[in-house]
Amino acid sequence: MCGGDLWVAAQTNVQIDAEIGKKDHFRMETNEEGSIMGGSKILIVDDELIVRESLAGWLERDGHQLKTASSGEEALTMIEESRFDIILLDIKMGGMSGLEVLKAVKENDPDIAVIMITAYGSVNTAVEAMKYGATDYLMKPFDPDELGILIERIEKQQLQARENQYLRQEVHERTRFESMIGQSKAMQKVFELIQDVAPTDSTVLIRGETGTGKGLAAKAIHTLSQRCAGPFVAINCGAFPEQLLESELFGYQKGAFTDAKETKKGRFELAHEGTLFLDEIGEISMRMQIDLLRILEDRVFYRLGSTQPLEVDFRVIAATNRDLEKAIRERSFREDLYYRLNVFTFEMPPLRERKEDIPLLAGHFLNRFAQETNKTVERISRDALDEMMLYEWPGNIRELENAIERAVVVVKGAAILPEHLPIFSPDLVSRPSDQSLKEMEKMHIAQILEQNQWNISKCSEILGIDRSTLYSKIKRYEIRKKD
Repeated sequence: MCGGDLWVAAQTNVQIDAEIGKKDHFRMETNEEGSIMGGSKILIVDDELIVRESLAGWLERDGHQLKTASSGEEALTMIEESRFDIILLDIKMGGMSGLEVLKAVKENDPDIAVIMITAYGSVNTAVEAMKYGATDYLMKPFDPDELGILIERIEKQQLQARENQYLRQEVHERTRFESMIGQSKAMQKVFELIQDVAPTDSTVLIRGETGTGKGLAAKAIHTLSQRCAGPFVAINCGAFPEQLLESELFGYQKGAFTDAKETKKGRFELAHEGTLFLDEIGEISMRMQIDLLRILEDRVFYRLGSTQPLEVDFRVIAATNRDLEKAIRERSFREDLYYRLNVFTFEMPPLRERKEDIPLLAGHFLNRFAQETNKTVERISRDALDEMMLYEWPGNIRELENAIERAVVVVKGAAILPEHLPIFSPDLVSRPSDQSLKEMEKMHIAQILEQNQWNISKCSEILGIDRSTLYSKIKRYEIRKKD
């Protein structure tokens, strides 16, 4: 899986807890010494009554659930009606042979363990059965101890397989949205859209302001896609001048230009069988737009200085903070490229529109930076959190991350206080020299309350904070309703 710094989408936690419950159930199947307890559902298939009764008697004493069938046809009917963990299957029977039954069983359910029952003269057939998926074979006459050991070994293998499946599911759940977190309706909608588009191979255009997590969304789509085993190759198109961007995307042959000392693969080539993420796609030049459009249509390109065409297979995810429709009207972005990219689009919400996620994000960053700096910063004070809820965060999540990192660096105690947050330093806040920030906030809140007849819901919406935060500030600042 493609992984990163893990913030887990809020709704996945329930699913993870459910899977943990399953794992605990698996563990309860072992005793104190770690041996598997009896309890498997076993089907015995043999046309000899004495064999069926002997095997059933031994296995029932070990606590297993037993069913018996006298023919292959009867066994297949029972398997259609109920699932078994283990099947004991005689090779030579009247009617369908054990080998024929084995093939039918494995076609229906490859996970069922099948033990072939064989006499000395049919050992070669039992070995052949292993090629068709039999787990092992048991020779007549039977040794009860040998049978018990064989069943226990199979149970251990099945337990291990179930736990491995759980671990794969857990890793998938924990990485499915990469470094994204959110319980707000806006983010839940984003998660749904990512889940919808990820299994397809459609081109995706992610829009949103700088710092809203467009790159994280792109990687989440890749992680959930059929291309997740392939590379995720990202490039910020706005970070390179035109000529350098061209060599980064196309690569170049040795000797293509003065500094080309060796052949270099470009991002197009590196993204083969994976995902190419073109960040800030709105910043590329018109000439580069023409080249990009041709490659997106043909999936064929040339390295700089080479005449050898290269075919590539990658999915394209693009992102931009620009108004591309306006850029098209201004003739700075090609309309045909826009429609090529705009197959499936969604917008990452700015942080000011999902303020209920701020405590989750801030708490995550606090834990991360406290560990990185080895500092015992345990919490964010209520006052500091209130200030963060009031702030508009023009730099979005990236600005919040930087603010918490700085606060962890400068804090001396166990809690982050408002004065530790850089967003409220004097050089960033425009206010009268004779009035503190808290005095300004108190005055502003009181003014909004009076203007809206103390309608708490409307005032909290205008202020961009929830009702509980507004009540807390009214109490702290001792704001009273005018008579």
